[in-house]
Amino acid sequence: MFKWFSLGALLFVVIALTLSQSNRQDLPNFNQLIQTSSPAVVKIDSVQKIIGAGMTQMHERNIPDMFREPHEDGKAGEAHATGSGFIISDDGYVLTNEHVVENAHEVIIRLIDRREFEAKVIGIDHRSDLALLKIDAKNLPKINFADPGKVKVGDWALAIGSPFGLDYSVSAGIISAIGRSIPTENGDNYVPFIQSDVAINPGNSGGPLLNLDGEVVGINSQIFTHSGGSIGLSFAVPAGVAIDVVSQLKSKGRVDRGWLGVYVQEVDKSLARSSGLTKTQGALVVQVEAGSPADVAGIQAGDIILYFDNEEIIESGDLPHVVGLLSPGSQIKAQLIRGKKKKTLDVIVGTLPDGLNP
Repeated sequence: MFKWFSLGALLFVVIALTLSQSNRQDLPNFNQLIQTSSPAVVKIDSVQKIIGAGMTQMHERNIPDMFREPHEDGKAGEAHATGSGFIISDDGYVLTNEHVVENAHEVIIRLIDRREFEAKVIGIDHRSDLALLKIDAKNLPKINFADPGKVKVGDWALAIGSPFGLDYSVSAGIISAIGRSIPTENGDNYVPFIQSDVAINPGNSGGPLLNLDGEVVGINSQIFTHSGGSIGLSFAVPAGVAIDVVSQLKSKGRVDRGWLGVYVQEVDKSLARSSGLTKTQGALVVQVEAGSPADVAGIQAGDIILYFDNEEIIESGDLPHVVGLLSPGSQIKAQLIRGKKKKTLDVIVGTLPDGLNP
C-alpha cells in the first residue's frame, strides 16, 4: 500500500511538473519587448504655478504629495507633476495625456539615456485627454501604433511608465474590455476606452499600453480606485483615437470631430418590446438640438437609432463614439425605428462645438 501510494504521488508530481513546464512555455516572454520598447518611453515632469492651498485645474491624481512644494495660503507656489509619454517619430514628437501637462509653464522630458529636453506643447485635446509635444532631437527611437482593429479582449498587454516617479516600471495583464464608456470631467463619453487589468498608478499617465508586437494599442489615462492605487481597473485611450488626434494636432493644432446634436439614453425592455425589437439595443433620442445636423436630417425625439454610418449601435454610449470619430461634412446614413417603422435618413455630420456632446 505504501509503495503504491508513493508511486502514485510520484506520478502526480511528474505530471504536475510537466503541465507546469508546458504552461510556462505558453506564457509570453516580455524581455525582448521591454528592451525594444523602453528606449522610446519617456518620463515627463511639468511645473505649474498654484496659489494658496488650491490645486487649480490639474488632476490631483497625477500629483502625489511628494511632488508638491509647500507654500502659505494666498501665496504663489508650484506643483510638480510627473507622468509618462512615448516617442512617435524619430524627429521628436511625443504623445502623452493632456492632464500631465495641463496649464504647465515648463515641461521637461527625460529619455532613457538620462538626456533631458524642454518640450514644446504642439496641441492638446481635452476631450480625449491627449497632448502632443515636440523636443529638439533627431534619430530617436519610436513606437508605432497598432492597427486599431487588432485589439481583442483577452490579448496580453504591457505598460511601461513612471508610477510615483519610479522610472521605467513595467506591468502586464490582459485586455479586459473594449469600447468602454466612462465618466469624464467634461461630461461626454466620446472616447471608447480600452479596459485592462494592467497595474496603472499615478505617474503612468500618458505612457503606452503595448501588445506583444511592441505596438501601442492605447495610452494609459485613468484608473478606477477607492484607494488611490491600482485595483485592476485601468483605462486607456485607444490607438484609433490617438492616431486621429495626432494627425489633426500636427496639421492644425486643434481637433475637430463629428457632431450630430442629440441627447440619448438606453432602450429599456418595455420600449424595445413596444417598438418591435427582439432585444434591448440602440440609442433612444430624448432631445434634438434645434438647427443641429440631426434636426436638419429629420431625426426626432423618440426615435431609436440602430445603425449610424453602418456601425451597429448596441447601447446609447456607442453613438457618440461613432459620431465623434467621423469627419465634419461626412455624408452618412442613419437607420432608426420610429414607432414600429424602420426609417433610413441621410445625415451630414457637423462640427462638434465646444462644450457640447456629439
